[in-house]
Amino acid sequence: MLLGVDVGGTFTDAVLVGEGSGIHTAKVPSTPAEQSVGVLDAVRLVLARAGVRAEQVERFAHGMTVATNALLEGRTARTALIATEGFTDVIELARQDRASLYELCRGGPVPLVPAQLRFGAPERNGPDGTLRALDPALARTLVGEQLAPSRPQAVAVALLHSYAYPDHERLLGELISELLGDVHVSLSCELVGTFREYERTATTVLDAALSPLLGSYLRSLSTDALRRGLPEPQVMQSSGGLTDAARAADHAALTVLSGPAGGVGGALLLAELAGEPDVLCFDMGGTSCDVCLIDGSQVAETAERTIAGRPLALPALDIHTVGAGGGSIAWRDPGGALRVGPASAGAVPGPACYGRGGTSPTVTDANLLLGRLLEDSPLAGGLALDRSAALGAVSGLARELGMDALSCAEGIIRVAESEMLGALRLITVERGIDPRGFALLPFGGAGPLHAAALASELGIRRILCPRASGVLCALGLAAAAPRRDVSRTVMLSGPSLTPEALSAARDSLVAEASAALDAPRSRVRVRHELRYRGQSFELPVEESMTSDPDALRAAFAEAHELRYGYRDDSAEVELVNIRVSAWGSAPALSPQAATATVPALEDRAIIFRGNSLEASIHRGELPPGTPLQGPALCALPEATLLVPPGWSGEVDIHGTVNLRRAGTGSREE
Repeated sequence: MLLGVDVGGTFTDAVLVGEGSGIHTAKVPSTPAEQSVGVLDAVRLVLARAGVRAEQVERFAHGMTVATNALLEGRTARTALIATEGFTDVIELARQDRASLYELCRGGPVPLVPAQLRFGAPERNGPDGTLRALDPALARTLVGEQLAPSRPQAVAVALLHSYAYPDHERLLGELISELLGDVHVSLSCELVGTFREYERTATTVLDAALSPLLGSYLRSLSTDALRRGLPEPQVMQSSGGLTDAARAADHAALTVLSGPAGGVGGALLLAELAGEPDVLCFDMGGTSCDVCLIDGSQVAETAERTIAGRPLALPALDIHTVGAGGGSIAWRDPGGALRVGPASAGAVPGPACYGRGGTSPTVTDANLLLGRLLEDSPLAGGLALDRSAALGAVSGLARELGMDALSCAEGIIRVAESEMLGALRLITVERGIDPRGFALLPFGGAGPLHAAALASELGIRRILCPRASGVLCALGLAAAAPRRDVSRTVMLSGPSLTPEALSAARDSLVAEASAALDAPRSRVRVRHELRYRGQSFELPVEESMTSDPDALRAAFAEAHELRYGYRDDSAEVELVNIRVSAWGSAPALSPQAATATVPALEDRAIIFRGNSLEASIHRGELPPGTPLQGPALCALPEATLLVPPGWSGEVDIHGTVNLRRAGTGSREE
């Protein structure tokens, strides 16, 4: 049995599944003050529902928001930085670009390391070797007499060109461990293998600042899990692969997008089972909405992204997030306009309708007033919805806006959907991709409620709603494979870019990634990042195992023409970075739908575009072959699917609801 547990801002989800067996699920309110409490509550509940003992669980995969929340809330460790003398302020100088083009006084985020905790190391490496060796005696003085009195909880070491010449960083790391005891140390040469000083330094600082908190959390969770007979948790990385708890604790920066990455894995699994290679994924939880694109059964990755205004130069799935979730708070701005988010009611107190003391109107409250959530269908943990509380919260905002409560509720929904629509357009239309050729796959507890409206706006005619849509991130965790990533800046061009040099650099990284995997390797992926000489940034080329430089150059020219509309066959091409990813084996999961009989139908009034329509209500599991005709509302075990007029479909053997909009014929329409 495989266990996946995902911690969200509002709920904590658990999935227990075996190869070729059904899915057992649980959803409990998150416990932000101590996330492990909610995790163990969810585990206890899903084991009880499945009738399985903890000792029968073979693997425990975990995705969480510990590192992300700590970064967003500023709850980081007291961190020091050692950089090359003269370069200690690189994290404050950054790229010297504006945070906002038209807000001239708006600055970037405050550096995680203040000036008084930055120390210069008397050394210097250049791109071609050592220019000034680091004297061990001077290094000991730096650590023992300058760094130690500042009493840091973590230390980041990022020296010039250490991606190629790491000896100085390793010497400093050994001295810090010797002289400062349990202080956490992050070395850039072990974390980021590529050049660009600012991004490499900022990533190392972020890693050091978050690792003590995440390490404490994972050690506590591992102890509690082992005490209960569970295996030690494996942790989802931002790249979509699992790593062991010890490595995640040492390098928290690897897990900043841990939770959303699990959802992408679950979407990949369900899309493959449904035979859909091109899918637009849309994960709407209680706090935020994450979107990503599956194109040709592949999810785009990025080697560098920004989190809370800070660069993260590590492999991550290309996921875009906006602050629009079920718990997003609706409000009136100074100009009198209705706004939604990014502030959220979270898990505590939650939306007003949760009856936990919340008074602010949220998207969930609006859906309840419009009949799109059922007051007599409890949410996770038996949480009952209070319509009168939702009405009171929305009515207060409605009075401010000068409208009635139901109109205000519909306005809240439309504004929230416009935020999510912008995110979906960002990863499709704004990148030259036509969304009409894709199916929309909604998940998260709130996603299926808004899927049809978003699909209609984008011209999408097919929707895939998984049976486990409310816990799909946890299912993706259970289905994930171990993964290790290694990258290196090689700077090969002209006469130096030979088949021998290319093979040697690539094979070394493949061997390093495979050795770090600690498991039989099932597949490997090699990406070469190239540019024309004089350009500032690179394009990745998927020529995995080629040793032919001319093939790389040709593939790069084609990619450059596709991206920028031109190629320059007379220009010299540089191979800048090589990135290698190695995976272990993934479990062969094929979730099956419920075998129960079709539940009895009832009719309820639901408001669509200001009109009250009688909609068919389906409760609980939907067996294969169950027909659906809008208007309808499906109260699934962990989510609610809204089927508006004009949409219809049925349930497949895996429990996925396949919906099509009226007038759809062939796939090419």
